[in-house]
Amino acid sequence: MAMGRGVRVFHSPGVTPYSVLIDYRGASESLLLESQAILKLAPDRADSIKRAQQFVKHSDGYALLGNLRLSTGDGVLHYLVIVTGCVSVGKLASSEIYKITDVKLISLRGYSPDEERVVEIRKLLASGSAYFSWSSSGSPVDLTLAAQRATRYKQSDSRFFWNRMLFLPYLRAGVDTNTWLTKIMFGSIEIRTVYVGAKQAKAAIVSRLSNERPGTRFAVRGVDDDGHVANFVETEQLVQLDGDISSHIQIRGSVPLFWEQPGVNVGSHKIRMARGPELSAPAFESHLNQVKRRYGNQVFVNLLASSLVGSKEGEATLSTAFQTHHKATPEHSDIPHILFDYHALGGGKSLDKLEAKVGEYIEKLGFFYSSGSKNHKVQDGVIRTNCADCLDRTNAVQLFIGLKVLSSQLQCLKLNDKENIVSRFEDGFRQMWVNNGNALSKIYAGTGALNQGGSKLLDGARSAARTIQNNLLDKDKQEAFDLLIHGTGRTTDFADRVRLLLPHKYFHAPVPLLQSVVKRWSEYTDFSPLRIAVGTYNINGGKHFRSVVYKDVSLDDWLLDAHKTANLIDTGENQVPIDIYAIGFEEMVDLDAKNIVNASKENAKEWAVELGKTLSREERYCLVTYQQLVGVCLYVFVRPHLAKYIRDVYVDDVKTGMGGATGNKGAVAISMTYRSSSICFLCSHFAAGQSQIAERNNDYSEAIKKVTFPNGRTVLNHDFVFWCGDFNYRINVSRAEAVNAVQNNDLTELLAADQLKIEQAAGNIFQGFHEGDITFPPTYKYDLFSDDYDTSEKCRVPAWTDRVLYRARRLPGVGEDWVPGNFHYYGRAELKQSDHRPVLAVIDIKVRDINSRKQTETIKDVLTTLGPSDGTVVSSPLTGDGTVKITEDIVGSITNCMTEFGDVRYSREVRGTIWTQFREGGAAQKALDAKIIVASGSEWQISAPCVKWREQLDLELDLVDNPDLPMTAGSHNQFRRQSAKLMSQLSQLSFEELEGIVLSPNVAPPKPPPPRPAGPPGRPAEPPSRPPAPARPAPPPPRPNPPPSRPAPPTTVPTEPPEKSSPGSHGSPPPAELCSPPQSSGGASSTSPVSVVSAAAAGAPTPASKSAGFSDLFSAPPDPELERDIPISLSSGSLVSLVASGEATPAPTKPPLPNASSLEYPEDYDPLAESGKCWNAGIDQKVPETLSPTKSSSSEEGGEEANDSDQSTPTNTDSQGGKESRRPPPVPTRPPGPPSGAPPPGPPPPGPPPSRPPPSGPPPPLPGRPAGRPPPPVPKR
Repeated sequence: MAMGRGVRVFHSPGVTPYSVLIDYRGASESLLLESQAILKLAPDRADSIKRAQQFVKHSDGYALLGNLRLSTGDGVLHYLVIVTGCVSVGKLASSEIYKITDVKLISLRGYSPDEERVVEIRKLLASGSAYFSWSSSGSPVDLTLAAQRATRYKQSDSRFFWNRMLFLPYLRAGVDTNTWLTKIMFGSIEIRTVYVGAKQAKAAIVSRLSNERPGTRFAVRGVDDDGHVANFVETEQLVQLDGDISSHIQIRGSVPLFWEQPGVNVGSHKIRMARGPELSAPAFESHLNQVKRRYGNQVFVNLLASSLVGSKEGEATLSTAFQTHHKATPEHSDIPHILFDYHALGGGKSLDKLEAKVGEYIEKLGFFYSSGSKNHKVQDGVIRTNCADCLDRTNAVQLFIGLKVLSSQLQCLKLNDKENIVSRFEDGFRQMWVNNGNALSKIYAGTGALNQGGSKLLDGARSAARTIQNNLLDKDKQEAFDLLIHGTGRTTDFADRVRLLLPHKYFHAPVPLLQSVVKRWSEYTDFSPLRIAVGTYNINGGKHFRSVVYKDVSLDDWLLDAHKTANLIDTGENQVPIDIYAIGFEEMVDLDAKNIVNASKENAKEWAVELGKTLSREERYCLVTYQQLVGVCLYVFVRPHLAKYIRDVYVDDVKTGMGGATGNKGAVAISMTYRSSSICFLCSHFAAGQSQIAERNNDYSEAIKKVTFPNGRTVLNHDFVFWCGDFNYRINVSRAEAVNAVQNNDLTELLAADQLKIEQAAGNIFQGFHEGDITFPPTYKYDLFSDDYDTSEKCRVPAWTDRVLYRARRLPGVGEDWVPGNFHYYGRAELKQSDHRPVLAVIDIKVRDINSRKQTETIKDVLTTLGPSDGTVVSSPLTGDGTVKITEDIVGSITNCMTEFGDVRYSREVRGTIWTQFREGGAAQKALDAKIIVASGSEWQISAPCVKWREQLDLELDLVDNPDLPMTAGSHNQFRRQSAKLMSQLSQLSFEELEGIVLSPNVAPPKPPPPRPAGPPGRPAEPPSRPPAPARPAPPPPRPNPPPSRPAPPTTVPTEPPEKSSPGSHGSPPPAELCSPPQSSGGASSTSPVSVVSAAAAGAPTPASKSAGFSDLFSAPPDPELERDIPISLSSGSLVSLVASGEATPAPTKPPLPNASSLEYPEDYDPLAESGKCWNAGIDQKVPETLSPTKSSSSEEGGEEANDSDQSTPTNTDSQGGKESRRPPPVPTRPPGPPSGAPPPGPPPPGPPPSRPPPSGPPPPLPGRPAGRPPPPVPKR
């Protein structure tokens, strides 16, 4: 049976009060919604009302989702939400599953334009991401429960019950919500029917999106203070056949740390850690505790990038922080943490590598299998997968894991007998996983998933659409998420006090109940002392941590030592440690046009690191967070053991420069909750100028009005406000008078002329703020590195521009002995690297701390005397309904009578009765105890709108609470041994080291620059004259094609130890032994490897090589008395290069030349002639090595031994460092021309073969220079 439009809505247009009547198919009653009341009507009564007031049909729908409340400036608006469009996605068990495609929100005051206010809610509900179930017989399947949980619990899982806040008005009215209302789940449901013979099996993927931290991609990241992470999804892979069910669950969720991606994100998205490591630890541990309680054993698969270099460096920092926190929680050391850099390891094509890491855990965690009412298998835990967005990469990995488990599921259901059936399931699930990934991506990122096997063009289009969606359109979508989940009134001051003082389950309780409990806050709170230091310093655009001139004065004198010596008589107060530091800076960067448009963050990070080191001199302080607006920057540090009491940390900033257009002037603010008190820190830089008082006042007003935090807090809504900065308020005296007063230590007249104090006394600024006694000289303006006030042309008047003030809010019910706080110290330090002097204030306050036992007793007492939780009572005439005509006078008379029991919020007529709501609990119970009142001459009976109001209150509290529904009752330490091995592969950083990496301006270590060859040495001033070159011999034959490149010569173990160089060597490097290849002798051939002994092997460092070329050869002035043989080619890659690179085997040489840049060949060696001979023979030419002294043992032709020589060989060095020249790769040389007087050359030799095999025998000997023939003349420079 298909579901029809079973909901019919009627209304009474043009009638006051506006009424809506609802009929529901299958219900025995009708519902009347009028004047914020919900009444149950019998069928005959409903029909009579329809006829009497001419009700007309408004719309039809498939399901009723509840009532939505929206707070506006006009009051609270109420909407009826019905489903007007849906499509079936399949059937599970006996229930049909529907996807919502359209909804209608009907204004319950009959004003159609009201519907425009909630258009984003309508878009969200009709986006195709909401699902509900329906059954024609019995209760439909609960989509919030996985198959394994459904066998253990009957209540819904609140995490996946998205419209529960819309149920509250009906619960309070006593309406049976199971009959009238429909639960919806957000996420994705894919169902396929697979035919197995004559049977039909159901294959499904059900992804349930958690509502604990809902939101969009860039608006919601990481974790919140309760341990709930963004984009948390429980995905169930389900197979059903008749009464048998097999199910497997995986989960995904953002990295459980405080991180964000601020600003406009295009292309590479920078990741910023929003809190320090110690501040993230409590929430991290809370999240791990939650997933263990709810799912059992855990296995983490971390897909984040691991390289700290490149576009993914932010991901690598986040991954390192994830690993560090996991390793720092020993109670969770049983959770295996698998690192798998998805992109670096090849993406989806390399998932087989992942199987080797997770295969063991997939098998041991198992899956759920039940037949009928008996459970045969249970899943003992889940694999938690995450990447940055938990979308594209996570989709691919979960698909891979799901298909691995599918074979075991089919085996249990005996569906793996035939390959074609298994193939059907695999193909179906593969497509369903892809669709599932697209659906989840549309909710969080606004587009389908990337890298799903589609075209690159499609991925590019989706990526561009994501950028537009996430940066421009997600704000409204995020507000719709918040309104649907958290309801209205969440950002009010009263709601903030409720969150400070009451447990989570009471956040959405009726207002009278909340007011009664909050009003008695002093009964269940204690006070704890807290010492806060607030400093301000205008650093004049620099990052000078310490003055170069005044090295004995440092940040320690300002932040750590000054307040300890403030009181001459130490009563112990000086030694009380400071619990929280708030340090503000102005002009963190130069206020130029470049920084105003896009301020650099490097100085802020460096100051964060420096402040952490300074404050941790005696005991460690950890960073809470910091915020920068161009030059204004504010840091908050806390002692580590107090970090667990801090939550709700938010930041904001306001630009006030140039009428609010630029941030060269403005304010930054940090809000947080410490224990049960709210604290706000601000740092401001106001307009400059002696006479710009009005502009400064306006800067203050703008900050007060515009600073708003995501939880709804404003500046003055906090319990404590600490405000520091360069306020730029001056002194209304001349410079001479001010300087003279400072020199005489007479500050009274200056304080009387202080602009800030004058404006504060006039009520223009800082109303209710306190400032310590000013006993120090003005802090502005000094000459740099001097104690002299401004001596420039402007000669500015000294002033106390740098100030610290604070404000404490007095709550109702506080005792007479309440003290807002005390200044322990207020003074300045003598840091001279700026034209300002830093100021520090140390203030002692007392913050609230909840006593849980007393809190429970107070709530219990309030509930005993509360009466109806919403504070509503109904007055009915004793003569019967309809017997008295209700007028405004009668309503006013009833209201006056009710004021005897308590403060009345309002009274209204509802169908012949008068409904009265009290502002606080207890008043309604007093009215019920009175039973009867007399008003306008008639007796009225008082009753409650819901008889079982106390039971309904319990149901309401259970509905808004998030109880844990454990999936399994097994132990949670199954993988302790495997986890211990994986832990050793995780980050080894401490929290302190992690904080340094996160705050470091360069997260990744700088890349080492590529080796750069040294520049050529300077040429001599006057090189010797070069004689004219002699006539060249006949031209050489045409140059053949170059031979193929030869491999580098092998380096082998030295055969003989190196010997010392001769005493006559000049500047030669440590000795190195070069053995030439053996020559053939007497027809016998033998071979031996070429041995090279490096200078390092000889016990001396090897000089760095440099390229050999023309500049290196002539880098030093030549010695005219020495003869030098210089080859024709001197460029890199010439014969000289071959010698320098070790490609040629050197022959013994004569004593070294004093000039380190000169070269010389043996007397009987002609390099040109030998080059041609070697080319014709097809062998490598061996030229003399000129690097170091050698002891060569080579066989000459005819078996004659070469003479041993202990003389050193000169090396190619530069003229300054004496370092060995770089050895470039060898290049083939051109064939030499014939020697002087030789006959003309014959035909050109043939070209080289494609690949020359190594010679089979020994190479031919190198003949010496022809006897009696002098070497060819070489021109000298």
